[in-house]
Amino acid sequence: MAVFGPNGAGKSTLMRILAGLISPTTGELEIDGIDPRDDPLEARRRLGVISHHPYLYEELSARENLRFFGRMYDVPELDLRIAEAGAQVGLSNRLDDRVGTFSHGMQQRLAMARATLHDPEVLMLDEPEAGLDQDALAMLVRALAEPSAGRRRAALVVTHHLDLGLELSDRVAILSGGRFVYQGASSELTPAEVRTLYSSHTSPAAARKGNGER
Repeated sequence: MAVFGPNGAGKSTLMRILAGLISPTTGELEIDGIDPRDDPLEARRRLGVISHHPYLYEELSARENLRFFGRMYDVPELDLRIAEAGAQVGLSNRLDDRVGTFSHGMQQRLAMARATLHDPEVLMLDEPEAGLDQDALAMLVRALAEPSAGRRRAALVVTHHLDLGLELSDRVAILSGGRFVYQGASSELTPAEVRTLYSSHTSPAAARKGNGER
């Protein structure tokens, strides 16, 4: 699912709740059938997170970063998985280079490798297009579209890029004022229709109506 919304709509709060960083005040939450409040460690094992910030250790090499995160998740055959993940993001020849020497785009590629290293059931992408070149964006699309171990991953994409969100998702949702004001199937929408829906649901008039103003 792709989630769209203006600044202050609650997108970051949603991502923090799903990642287990804060607890919801109401409602229920499950990650691949697991309640993070009951088993937060196992819930986090099911998640891979790609953000506009790469969250890497710049003083370590790319391989050392992947090994560190792989050990956190008890990834089997770790060296093989690191080699595969590096190849998937086009960094095979830079795995032993220090991350601090990488461009932001290369760090984002490495962050993609880190997020998928443990083959998570759910990927959460927070403005993943920030800093990615067209080749890296194509890799991201393939990572979401291609089955993993005979299954497709669930993915939640939070982005301001309406066309990209539509391409990456099978459903779209619009968040405004801390609540979902629209949900629908991506296949039933064109990019132009998504832009129209977004404008109509996030305009000042729509926000006043959602707050009960007349």
